[in-house]
Amino acid sequence: MGSRKFSRIPRHIGVIPDGNRRWAQARGFSKEDGYENGIEPGIRLYKAALELGVEEMSFYGFTQDNTKRPPEQTRAFQKACVKAVQALTDLDASILVVGDVTSPLFPSELEYYSQRRTFGKGLMKVNFLINYGWQWDLRSIAGYKDKRLPSGKKITSILASRDISRIDLIIRWGGRRRLSGFLPVQSVYADFYIVDDYWPDFKEEHFYDALEWYQNQDITLGG
Repeated sequence: MGSRKFSRIPRHIGVIPDGNRRWAQARGFSKEDGYENGIEPGIRLYKAALELGVEEMSFYGFTQDNTKRPPEQTRAFQKACVKAVQALTDLDASILVVGDVTSPLFPSELEYYSQRRTFGKGLMKVNFLINYGWQWDLRSIAGYKDKRLPSGKKITSILASRDISRIDLIIRWGGRRRLSGFLPVQSVYADFYIVDDYWPDFKEEHFYDALEWYQNQDITLGG
């Protein structure tokens, strides 16, 4: 990190690690080869955030829409997600995987993490969205149509992603300017920072640049 100091650190950071396939194609590889190269950047980002005192991070693994891709790509990002989650079990993380575990497209190796599991000192909450869909996440709200929530109950408490808190900053790699269904309720007041480089080309400077930008934003939460 060098001499860079930050006056304000986001409590919860969302990460959209995009550009894996484009990265692979640019190097003459098959599209599916990009996912394996996205694991190590996630570990480096986690360590950098942990050092600065970030309390929670949420990573976009793969969506239900992503599973419409060719089978070899689907298998590749499923495998990469399993490796990423398992790698963090050695790094003092409190891990939660959120996604449709009833689907055959959900990696069976990750069912254990569908409830939060703490490893080592559990220094940071880390959430992975795996076989996740925003409509799937919000499905429970349909039962409350034209009804009032019970007294004292918040809409966030009936989401499938209810154990994930509100996000302060979302960082998206790969240059795309869209949310892509990423935790729509928790993201409602998040600031959004775009990195044009592809995710496998991650550098810690990307993260520090995002934090420098964030600390200069006017955070009002609508007030």
